[in-house]
Amino acid sequence: MEQFIQFASNHPMLSGGFVAVLGLLIWTELVRKVQGTKELTPAQAVAWINDPKAVVIDVSAAADYNKGHIVNARNISLSRTADPDAELQKLRESKVLIVCKNGQTAAQAAAGLKKAGIGDVAILKGGMAQWLNEQYPVTKK
Repeated sequence: MEQFIQFASNHPMLSGGFVAVLGLLIWTELVRKVQGTKELTPAQAVAWINDPKAVVIDVSAAADYNKGHIVNARNISLSRTADPDAELQKLRESKVLIVCKNGQTAAQAAAGLKKAGIGDVAILKGGMAQWLNEQYPVTKK
């Protein structure tokens, strides 16, 4: 413990940065839990996607989407989910799976959709990176 205190006093910027990042990480996880957004593993997402009422929304950048995405996924910008337009409002009766590159921005998109009244929303845990890591199929545009 003495060494930790000495390190922190010798490197205040590094220690402060670590505490800030740790605090943001904890805050993000708490917000996810409070919002009640479901996080699905790729295996769970496959079962979700196979439901006829399911829609997959990929909020990745267009370049990442074009490199490979889940079959039938729609590429929609993250900004559109903050204030959903008429097209997204039609998804109120659907099961919506939000996908992004690595799982970080999907929670933001899910929060926007839930705020707009789209209730059955889940995110792909780990995003496309995890999907590809577990060798699930993708399609390219």
